Amino acid sequence: MNIVFLGTNGWFDSGTGNTVCILVETQEQYLILDAGNGLHKIDRFIKTAKPIILFLSHLHLDHVVGLHIMNKFSFSQGIDAYGPPGTQKHLRTLIRQPFTANLQALNTPLRIHDLGSDPPPPFLLAWKKLVHVSPCYGYRFQLEDKVLSYCTDTGPCRNLSLLARKADLLITECAYKGNENYKWPHLNPLLAAEVAREAGARKLALIHFDASLYTTLEDRREAQRRARGIFKNTVAVRDDQEIVL
Repeated sequence: MNIVFLGTNGWFDSGTGNTVCILVETQEQYLILDAGNGLHKIDRFIKTAKPIILFLSHLHLDHVVGLHIMNKFSFSQGIDAYGPPGTQKHLRTLIRQPFTANLQALNTPLRIHDLGSDPPPPFLLAWKKLVHVSPCYGYRFQLEDKVLSYCTDTGPCRNLSLLARKADLLITECAYKGNENYKWPHLNPLLAAEVAREAGARKLALIHFDASLYTTLEDRREAQRRARGIFKNTVAVRDDQEIVL
């Protein structure tokens, strides 16, 4: 499978990248992980009529703001969007006038599902609530005999460790540089690396860098160096970087 990191910033776009969005292509489908402003790039990569499935971790704007450009796309197969309970209600409020084009008027059909109400795709092994200021969920997928875990916007917690357990690739956040004393739970390079090591993950990809703290790509490289002191197979990703799994 091929994984393209279309947006790797947290909170806002900057010279280092767009807000978070990841595209995963397998032989059977496309997966989109979160819908920050990096979403505007998906038509560079989605070229066939395979199913497209979007998974939202939560509804903070840096994870859904890219949905305002949905009318840029014309994917005849449509997109199935899954998210925490309440996603359908809240997206039906957001994707409408006066904020953006109405859901019913989109060129690409967008079908919204609440996890826990609608049956999930069979390759979704688990989804669990993480530690954040609003309901936020991490995901564990089985794709082409590989386990991919996606956990963003969280502090250390048991569910993060469970979702990361022996993952071939753990994609998790690195919002903080060190031990910044903020009220919102997030990870720093050392915490993320400890999670990957203790969970027995094979590779760690750091994303969701606080754009106000990580102002240059050198800041990310320093985070990578720090994390590798605990978990060697770590990469601090940048926009448009690809990983083949």
